[in-house]
Amino acid sequence: MKKLFYLSILTFLACTKQQPVTNAQEQFMSDSELEVSKKRSKDLNTLERAQIEDWIKEQKIRYYPMGMNYWVNIEGLENKPRKNNGEKVSYQYFIYDFDRVKLYETPVKNIDVEFGHFQEMDAVEDVIRYLNRGEEAEILVPSVLAYGTYGDSKKISNDMPLIIKVKVL
Repeated sequence: MKKLFYLSILTFLACTKQQPVTNAQEQFMSDSELEVSKKRSKDLNTLERAQIEDWIKEQKIRYYPMGMNYWVNIEGLENKPRKNNGEKVSYQYFIYDFDRVKLYETPVKNIDVEFGHFQEMDAVEDVIRYLNRGEEAEILVPSVLAYGTYGDSKKISNDMPLIIKVKVL
């Protein structure tokens, strides 16, 4: 009788609907949450653009807006020939905050990286497409084009715009 009782309970438990196990990365935002997130990003980008433009006005160096929503210290850079996907380039860059404090002492350095396969910030890849070997540029990057909402979990906090000094090797 005991065996029949345990067998019945086991059968009952096996027949109950199990909750699916979900991976946190697979969860989706509702439409309203997505709209709130989009609005927050848009508002943050508008605020950062205004702050960066005010910061630029106080600098001795001139900065010029690029079509991708960042600024560079080279006038007419977008008019130079642009490298295509598949071409290779070597480069390095240093990262600074807007107080011009260098965040990392060693540069990020990549050798023979193929355009179109960068694992960098889009603004870094974009500016390097216009530079030739030995040329340098300073770019002002809003957080949305840098490390975004999460930062890098080290020295770059969330929603932090950056100054990046890049050189093509």
